[in-house]
Amino acid sequence: DQLTLDVTFADGKLASIATVNAGSTAPIFATVEKNLYPRLIESQSLEVDAITGATVSSNAVKTAVAMAIEQAGGDESAWHSPVAKSSETVTLEGYDAIVVGLGGAGMTAYLSAAENGATVFGFDSAAKVGGNSTNTSGPMAINPASRLKDGKELVPEEDLIQDWIAYTEGYAKEDMIRLFVSESGETLDWMEQYSFQFGDEMQAFFHPAGWQVWTSYAGKDGKTKDEAYVEAMDAAKALNEKNDYMLELTATALITDETGAVKGVKATRYDGATYEIYGSNVILATGGAGRLHYQGFPTSNHYGATADGLVLAYRAGAKLLYADTLQYHPTGAAFPEQIFGALVTEKVRSLGAKLINVDGEAFMHPLETRDVSAASIIRECSTRGKGVSTGTGMGVWLDTPMIEMKGGEGTIEKRIPAMMRMFGKYGIDIRKEPILVYPTLHYQNGGIDITADCQSGVENLFVAGEAVGGIHGRNRLMGNSLLDVIVFGRNAGRNAANKSKEVSVGALTLQHVNDFEKEAEQAGIHTDVVSPKLLPDYRRTK
Repeated sequence: DQLTLDVTFADGKLASIATVNAGSTAPIFATVEKNLYPRLIESQSLEVDAITGATVSSNAVKTAVAMAIEQAGGDESAWHSPVAKSSETVTLEGYDAIVVGLGGAGMTAYLSAAENGATVFGFDSAAKVGGNSTNTSGPMAINPASRLKDGKELVPEEDLIQDWIAYTEGYAKEDMIRLFVSESGETLDWMEQYSFQFGDEMQAFFHPAGWQVWTSYAGKDGKTKDEAYVEAMDAAKALNEKNDYMLELTATALITDETGAVKGVKATRYDGATYEIYGSNVILATGGAGRLHYQGFPTSNHYGATADGLVLAYRAGAKLLYADTLQYHPTGAAFPEQIFGALVTEKVRSLGAKLINVDGEAFMHPLETRDVSAASIIRECSTRGKGVSTGTGMGVWLDTPMIEMKGGEGTIEKRIPAMMRMFGKYGIDIRKEPILVYPTLHYQNGGIDITADCQSGVENLFVAGEAVGGIHGRNRLMGNSLLDVIVFGRNAGRNAANKSKEVSVGALTLQHVNDFEKEAEQAGIHTDVVSPKLLPDYRRTK
């Protein structure tokens, strides 16, 4: 898509920037317009930082402004003066709960804590709320009351629980699976009090039994998911005049007292200012780790998915569980390069598309589990030497035209219109030609070890969402991540609100960070790696 801006200058200075056309990136572009435009004008420099979560769009804007400078007779190279960073330290205190990360888990934790009478402060490193949860298609909800017909269960819950436990081969925590199953339907109904709406049940993909547990997920009254998240956050914020939330603020350390109990968070804002935020409890909802690009794989994750929550909690004394296990979505886009790693929904395969190697062979059953599917594609592209070259890497064909052959003309546009649009932007009509795919880092199966009430082993530290380990064992069932973050986010918020009534505060300290560094030194561990990472670094090194 072509980006078109209207850039004006006055007396040799950048005076205004207006969007003429942002193409299909318009929903993301709203954060760029709101945040980057005024910073460019205020600083009069192209060295302002990109907006977190909209890096590509930010860089496109800066390139367009540079072109406008040249077209206006200026010298673009003269517009790169350093942008001063703030040295200010801001102290915020007196909160019952502090929520770190405002994706699906953080948003529901914020709502739940506020509903249960807590004063809440939330923040996120990105310039918008929602994280990966605004990109998902739907949650796995078991027997929501609003969907039951004559009170009859859609799903026999105990059968599903036993299937789930068997699938995870005993690694998942049974009490957490049972809590998930028993509360997921109720939690979906609770979400509908806010700005979200859910469709009818449909057959799940992940199991031969075809459990009817899926529902579609969107904002009410035609709102986008991004708009629904903001509306829900604002509704919770309004419950108490002290409640607040901030964006582009990134946690760098937990603050504890002399007993090791967590009492706050230290964070850095986009402009360099340091924030010290104090409260009775902290809820970590920092998401996954895809942007660490383990083993060089692409990822479907948003830019803030750098495992920071695991680092912060571990340094404070929390235990990690299955942190080595990651889920690779078998079908990430392998071509074109502009969408490398972007998710190609499994619905494509459920509708009839098969995975095909360079010799035109279907090399695996199309509806295998994610781990088997991803491993099969990697093997086909490596040891078997039957992958398809993309020019910059390897992939296999996903035979999308087969969908129209099986389901009839118009099936793709009706059932997977987002996929048709995503590839159509680059001149690929998936109704007529297959697409190239390769596994992409998708989900962090493991994480911080918690109990069913969402508490870690560190006093006053709660965790919810993808930063948690134990719910999914070492291999997550497809389709359950969104309701996981909503169910356990709601629980974390409610339990933190209740616990805040009994919390006492001792002398505050960051000594645990110093102790961690000392232990690393004694163990002979020396590294220049910055941790927590905060954001991925995609700067060119050549």
